[in-house]
Amino acid sequence: MFKSKKYVFIISAVVLMVLMLTVILVGCRQADRVSHNLSLEADNFNVARKLTVINQRTDTILFQMTGNFSVKKEDDGDLAVIGENEDGTYYKHFIYLSSEISYIVEDLGKTGVNKHKYSINFNPRMIVPIEGTTID
Repeated sequence: MFKSKKYVFIISAVVLMVLMLTVILVGCRQADRVSHNLSLEADNFNVARKLTVINQRTDTILFQMTGNFSVKKEDDGDLAVIGENEDGTYYKHFIYLSSEISYIVEDLGKTGVNKHKYSINFNPRMIVPIEGTTID
């Protein structure tokens, strides 16, 4: 009789653990699954994105990039933009993030454009601060 109580306890514990695991796995929200799938598609260069880097102190857009690329925050705090070229090679751009620099990544969805092409736009005032003068 003592052995049967032990087996009932073990079976009950196993059933309870299986039930808890089922609740945990089924309890994943649809939004979590969709977020994971969208991130995976973007990291495989299948989704067009637009990256905008902003200087918060001056409210100036410093940099914009549009194309199919992956965005990852590196361990040192830099932002890494990784993409694939047509010849199968890859590129990686770094953007230094500071307390005054932030970024926004917009998901533009799947497009019919070439996934290997991208465009980069810099704010020319931030690169070459030249003021023109007129000579009479």
